[in-house]
Amino acid sequence: MSTGSRLLGELIDALRCLPGVGNKSAQRMAMHLLERERAGGRRLSAVLAEAMERIGHCERCRNFSEEPVCGICANSSREHQLLCVVESPSDLAAIEQATGYRGLYFVLMGRLSPLDGLGPQELGLDKLVARLEEGEVEEMVIATNPTVEGEATAHYLSQLARAGGIRATRLAHGVPLGGELEYVDRGTLAHAFGTRQEAE
Repeated sequence: MSTGSRLLGELIDALRCLPGVGNKSAQRMAMHLLERERAGGRRLSAVLAEAMERIGHCERCRNFSEEPVCGICANSSREHQLLCVVESPSDLAAIEQATGYRGLYFVLMGRLSPLDGLGPQELGLDKLVARLEEGEVEEMVIATNPTVEGEATAHYLSQLARAGGIRATRLAHGVPLGGELEYVDRGTLAHAFGTRQEAE
């Protein structure tokens, strides 16, 4: 696409690195920043440059952090005997925002997927095993997504936990709160039915 400006073309192309942003969306964003939001664009540029330079991974949980140990891991009031394993920092954020969970985390930064070249080493499972061997963790909450790869990862993680004598629990899956059975997809309903529990 010709924009008449080499730099504008580069800006549009650079914005396409964002997920779900194609040519048209990138063009709209670039035009908006240049036409109406130059101050916001400058701030975005400065913060983005600093974030790319300074944000790394926590040495304990692998979450994003600009410090060697993130704020959650450094918080002495958290329950250190509970460790929740998630696939991504966004999963961690969702649990923090939606639940009263007060334990610690371990972020895999993916899930086991041999086709994508993601094995135990890429997910930092050696670090997870070392953490479990410290003897502080009593329960590992497995909070991987209910996909084929997520379920395979959960199975692998539960074996790791049991090998270390640690209780492994899995997030419940099934009918959503407020949902009506006739609108729930067949796979979810079958899973919920197969893992039914005693009524209280």
